[in-house]
Amino acid sequence: MKRVFIDGEAGTTGLLIRDRIVGRRDIELLQIDPAKRKDADERKRLLNAADIVFLCLPDAAAIEAVSLIDNPNTVVIDGSTAFRVADGWTYGFPEMTKDHRAAVAGSKRISNPGCYPTGTIALVRPLVDAGILPNDFPLTINAVSGYSGGGKGMIAEFEDPQAPVTSEQPFRLYGLTLAHKHVPEMQVYSGLGHKPLFSPAVGKYRQGMLVEVPVQLWSLGSDATPDQIRDVLIEQYAGERFVSVASAEETSEIANIDPEGLNHTNEMKLFVFGNQKTEQVRLVAQLDNLGKGASGAAVQSMNLVLGLDEATGLVPDS
Repeated sequence: MKRVFIDGEAGTTGLLIRDRIVGRRDIELLQIDPAKRKDADERKRLLNAADIVFLCLPDAAAIEAVSLIDNPNTVVIDGSTAFRVADGWTYGFPEMTKDHRAAVAGSKRISNPGCYPTGTIALVRPLVDAGILPNDFPLTINAVSGYSGGGKGMIAEFEDPQAPVTSEQPFRLYGLTLAHKHVPEMQVYSGLGHKPLFSPAVGKYRQGMLVEVPVQLWSLGSDATPDQIRDVLIEQYAGERFVSVASAEETSEIANIDPEGLNHTNEMKLFVFGNQKTEQVRLVAQLDNLGKGASGAAVQSMNLVLGLDEATGLVPDS
């Protein structure tokens, strides 16, 4: 059995990671006494006693936790943004490139991707690598997530009947300072030379998200077509368990996409909606911000590190 410690188990992502592994016979879950939750010595003991540590903490607390680890064999999977573009850390998106899965499996320091970047990178990176999308392209990303992505504070605001009237808003734009914490990893792992313009929003539903990248084909300086773009994505994710691409036939029958459609799974589905006459495409990723966008991705990385089927604990009966 492998020993696993979740530092920050009481948080939204921590609880879901726990739910995904608590019944596994190959995992011994180490838990801190609630009375010692802020005891640095006890945290350090557990951090160093574990084979795998999940950090579900704010950035500063995650940095502190890493500093407490001196066991060279402890593998850290960090859910904060503290190390997502840091040297010496592996980005925990196994499907990002054909050889990235091996990098995740062999790493002792893994940064779990953000939910919005997961959808963005899945759509954009293959097109940049294929030369369809120039790396200096002025990319725009529109996205909407359930309010669980905002953590305990936002969850309370939307679910507490005594909360301020703002919680009644069905849709809310945010990130209006154009400095969202997910932008650096979007740029780096999408292979972009410039920061994308990111426009996030939150809807009045708990979880699930859509990430959209609109592209004017005429601006690419090539003869790229919607079908060609779809084919690149299909080739990139052929055989993947958790990332799939809708066919042209399936896409043509879709009138709308439900952001909650993949909730409680570790799956992500990609769509290419195109109009060759207008020379435009809308690239869309559908995923659960708490699944493939958080807890599911973290467990998938753990399975790879342990040399297991990466779907273990992530699909029924696995």
